[in-house]
Amino acid sequence: MTEEMKAIGLYQHLPITNNESLVDVSIPKPRASGHDLVVQVKAVSVNPVDTKLRANGEEEETPKILGYDAAGIVTEVGEKVTLFQPGDEVYYAGSIDRPGTNSAYHAVDERIVGKKPATITFEEAAAMPLTSLTAYEGLYDRLGISRQETDNEGKSILIIGAAGGVGSIATQIASRAGLTVIGTASREETITWAQNHGAEYIINHHKALSTQLHDLGFPFVDYIFCLSSTADHWEEMVASIKPQGKIASIVETEEPLNLTALQSKSATFVWEFMFTRPLYQTEDMIEQHHILSELCSLIDKGYIDTTINETIEGLTAHNLQEAHRLVESGKMIGKVVVTAKE
Repeated sequence: MTEEMKAIGLYQHLPITNNESLVDVSIPKPRASGHDLVVQVKAVSVNPVDTKLRANGEEEETPKILGYDAAGIVTEVGEKVTLFQPGDEVYYAGSIDRPGTNSAYHAVDERIVGKKPATITFEEAAAMPLTSLTAYEGLYDRLGISRQETDNEGKSILIIGAAGGVGSIATQIASRAGLTVIGTASREETITWAQNHGAEYIINHHKALSTQLHDLGFPFVDYIFCLSSTADHWEEMVASIKPQGKIASIVETEEPLNLTALQSKSATFVWEFMFTRPLYQTEDMIEQHHILSELCSLIDKGYIDTTINETIEGLTAHNLQEAHRLVESGKMIGKVVVTAKE
């Protein structure tokens, strides 16, 4: 007989104001095989990808389980697993082509999992994987920023949306890499948050970015990492990027981007999508394990701070609805986490 477990899912893709947008369900408990681990979920975090997937689609015949951040304890391992064993405390972001983490237990490929930092709680750890992987891949893999601090002397990066989940990590990483970090924020609390997480300068993303950069003494910046409204900021990014500079964005757009505008500068534009490696089972998929392992070390040494800023206790449909509302408000600073505590 199949063992059942509690989960939070959806049958219809609805606005979060609808009580049926997320519902408590019972689904089969996963079993481990191959490279999979089964993890007892202790805490999850909600990201913009959760809200977008919840609100976009047709009716589901079986409950769709969201959730793309988790921290928990390994309870079972597949026959090909070599990196973990039962009892290990782990954190990870999962993959969008598999059931999500909003459940009592969750199956995940070991190659995209890291051991949880020992110095922080499950709640603090759950806030980190998706945003940290996005920041690391965006800065190092997509923008090609050097990991050698001396190579980055005199170079600058503009991070648009510096106080959000990804921005809170990207500012810390870029600052540690030796770059001059210019972040965007518009409210007193977001300005303070971004400054506390590594932004040396702050400009307002509701005003002309290029003008504000000029006023700070930056006619151009070497790198731009766009974490908000790609199309809305496109012309200003084109104006602000240095000749032969690089722009990366994580925010999809329905509007066409004028890539020809970058031609005279021989500038690069590249997308960052954290799920690419697990979704396509790329040959370097295990890099996400390595990134989370490196982040674990940096956190335990006190070099990187967790970005948790809101905690809701109890992994229920009602509580996840509240977390989705916070993320959809557009005013969330850092990350919101929902614990499995009842």
